[in-house]
Amino acid sequence: MDISGEHAGGGRQLSGRQAEQILNAVLDAGINLLDTANDYGASEELIGRFAGHRRQDFYLATKCGCPVASDGQAAPPGHVWTRENLLRNIETSLRRMKTDHVDVWQLHNPSVEQATAGDLVRTMEEVRAAGKARWIGVSSTLPHITEFITWGAFDTFQLPYSGLERAHEDVITGAARAGRGTIIRGGVARGAPNFRRRLRMRLGLHSTDPWAMWAKAGLDEFRGPRESRTAFLLRFTLSHPGVHTTIVGTTNPAHLRENVRAVETGPLPADVYAEVKRRLELAGQGPARGRPHPRGATRGFT
Repeated sequence: MDISGEHAGGGRQLSGRQAEQILNAVLDAGINLLDTANDYGASEELIGRFAGHRRQDFYLATKCGCPVASDGQAAPPGHVWTRENLLRNIETSLRRMKTDHVDVWQLHNPSVEQATAGDLVRTMEEVRAAGKARWIGVSSTLPHITEFITWGAFDTFQLPYSGLERAHEDVITGAARAGRGTIIRGGVARGAPNFRRRLRMRLGLHSTDPWAMWAKAGLDEFRGPRESRTAFLLRFTLSHPGVHTTIVGTTNPAHLRENVRAVETGPLPADVYAEVKRRLELAGQGPARGRPHPRGATRGFT
């Protein structure tokens, strides 16, 4: 999303040179999963243009259900949950990214009712059978994701999670126990507070600041020497035993290097991880309670 450029859904100015630099820096660092979406502005075109020649170096994930823009026009808002639009999405994505298949093809946050009414899984399975997608998944949130897990149809689930947004913590455990792949977004709580974030909150575009929970729980004392808050939070996210991968967007090479160092440092020590979770619980930040564990057939993702 960070290399989407300016478009109807947001984004910021980005030159082709910047996109080329960050994409190749990502692959040079050994990161092997790129996640995008059909409606992330210019993202798919930039991946095809600047990373297409390195297709063998990474797994490629994109999303469907997205409105498709006419040439030279911004995509309309909302999503379109029909067989015809999903087929249009996959063909558009493959053409833009200069590839004959994606590794993970995900529904882009539908409700259970929308997915059912459109018989979307059947269309996705047809696309997978045709070799245009290796695995199928869904990007979702509570309450819908718990029902999707019980379907036994999806190979992967993408959902938000970090130490400052722990609602899906038990859902991750349930999905992993069912043999599914878990792809985490928001693993660093959308980055540290900055002027842009504070301005958006004042304008009412963000309802809450998850970083207020950081101060309330007193987590600064757990950071290592010269370790940033976002690096520590990334290590917390990766400490969850059910997390298989996390997607972290940036256009800043220095931030990319810091994120890679955090991963190389490894998960938090068990005692620190337990104490951080205890403090977050006391501060009012814990997992959503409900029925976390799915039933149904399993199909692994490797």
